[in-house]
Amino acid sequence: MNSTTRFKLSTMMFLEFFIWGVWFVTMGTFLGKNLLANDVQVGSAYSTQSLGAIIAPFIIGLIADKFFSAQKVLGVLHLVGGVLLWVAGTSLNFDAFFPFILGYMIAFMPTLALVNSISFKQLNDPGKEFPSIRVFGTIGWIIAGLIIGWLNWEQSGNLILTFKTASIASIILGIFSFFLPNTPPIKKGEKTSIGDILGLDAIGLLKNKSYLLFFIASVAICIPLAFYYNFTNPFLNEVGMKKAAGVQSLGQVSETLFMLLMPLFFARLGVKKMLAIGMIAWVVRYLFFAFGNAESNYWMLIGGIVLHGICYDFFFVTGQIYTDRLAGEKFKSAAQGFITLATYGVGMLIGSIISGMVVNKYSLDGAHDWYSIWLIPAGIAGLVALLFILFFRDNNKSEAKAL
Repeated sequence: MNSTTRFKLSTMMFLEFFIWGVWFVTMGTFLGKNLLANDVQVGSAYSTQSLGAIIAPFIIGLIADKFFSAQKVLGVLHLVGGVLLWVAGTSLNFDAFFPFILGYMIAFMPTLALVNSISFKQLNDPGKEFPSIRVFGTIGWIIAGLIIGWLNWEQSGNLILTFKTASIASIILGIFSFFLPNTPPIKKGEKTSIGDILGLDAIGLLKNKSYLLFFIASVAICIPLAFYYNFTNPFLNEVGMKKAAGVQSLGQVSETLFMLLMPLFFARLGVKKMLAIGMIAWVVRYLFFAFGNAESNYWMLIGGIVLHGICYDFFFVTGQIYTDRLAGEKFKSAAQGFITLATYGVGMLIGSIISGMVVNKYSLDGAHDWYSIWLIPAGIAGLVALLFILFFRDNNKSEAKAL
């Protein structure tokens, strides 16, 4: 891969995750302060990510894989998305906001797979080369948070600028995409079934009792995950943390660090311990949030944010590796699509709805009983972790042969 191609792919990744990070983290705070939305409505707004994840495979499977080059589809989706974000951010109330953010997430979620496809097509050794490209996405997310914090958009009530910034960046990436390396459709002329698109060919993996338990745990753990994504920023702002979005970027720094250390931990601990530690970290994170404050227990707030690396990498990345090992060559792609649909689609959708209802229940006159709120996802994560530790067995080698 030459330096020009590397620059283009790295820029693509940077913009892709900068666009997402610059508005998504603070959307709950924006909705509450600017549009006077209630917590149920905030949960509904975040559920659009899940709806987008459910619809995304159809866009990729029926359009990008069969008819048009990936970079062209990426360009069109980001151009459309840029317009939708601008309109969403300038909406005067939640009812006007919701249709546009839903339309945006339906356009955006497929781009996450497209940027990977475009990258992999250009790499000679993806295992070695892809991390150095993908890390620019994490850098983009971190810089987005630092900009919001540095410009003090949260405290000054200027979060509308996050949507405008993301809109402009989306249009820039939309135009830039047409100059990316050509990535022609890989299934042109082939028949594609609904089962292929949704990864249902991998449903046979659920006959494996251990994988079935992992699958159920993955969906269930996305319920407390939604609490973090949807309400951490409003929580931190409400308890008095300054430049909360910037501080939250420490979570992505932690994620990057633990991602680099994953091979070492995986070799030492194995699948079950890695997954269990990831789930237990969710419990600790929410207990930190429950007992933390912006004064004497400020370190707990920081600790809960920094635990993101363990929470995400140890469970979700390990789960992707476990799925890949068990699926075998024939069903690898289908299995990854299936578990992604179940977690970020179904699991996060349920979590967004439940989190909005819970936070709204403990709300009074614009303030929240965050102690009670955070104990609920801590309890859910604790129950999932306990059942997983008691019943999961990593019999990968023998069970894989039996499938």
